[in-house]
Amino acid sequence: MKVITVGREFGSGGREFGRRLAQTLGIAYYDKEIIEELSKRTKMSEDFVSEIVEKRPVPFFPITIGRSFYPMENPIFEQSQEIFRQQTKIIQEMAKNSDCVIVGRCGDDILEELDPIRIFIYAGMESRIKRCRLKASPEEGLSAKEMKKKINEIDKERSKYYGFYTGKKWGDPLNYDYMINTSFKEIKELVHKFSKMV
Repeated sequence: MKVITVGREFGSGGREFGRRLAQTLGIAYYDKEIIEELSKRTKMSEDFVSEIVEKRPVPFFPITIGRSFYPMENPIFEQSQEIFRQQTKIIQEMAKNSDCVIVGRCGDDILEELDPIRIFIYAGMESRIKRCRLKASPEEGLSAKEMKKKINEIDKERSKYYGFYTGKKWGDPLNYDYMINTSFKEIKELVHKFSKMV
């Protein structure tokens, strides 16, 4: 069984790398398919699930009055936890059903028992801004400064999410088998070289 997980910085081309790698190896590719299945199982809209996935849930702390604690209900926190539980089941099922590439969503940690090939894709900021601008819609029109801020915010969310659910540091080389720098490189060429190694 060949299972490959891909963690990635925003704008590094990690999603494209995962998709092209799956195509080259002739195996299944799971990314948005996980969101679609989550939506079906939780009966929540795909947009809502996408908003929650890869964002750390924020628990409400209980109100303290004197020495008594009054827990506050937090439906969003509970939904986040349920979505992660369902997502874990889906990822495990997908990985056990066929050889595959799974992008993001703590796949490297969730599938640890299957000993996956764990990849982390990263790139320099200038390269990431350029890649994001090429893929952005014309109406988005963000300046380089605004794009950098967006990239940092998304990476921060991914880091918090990964740390919350795995207890590990996102992007730490010790958590991965391969660290691939895509700065100003063609993803297609990188995949071609890497596919020969696996």
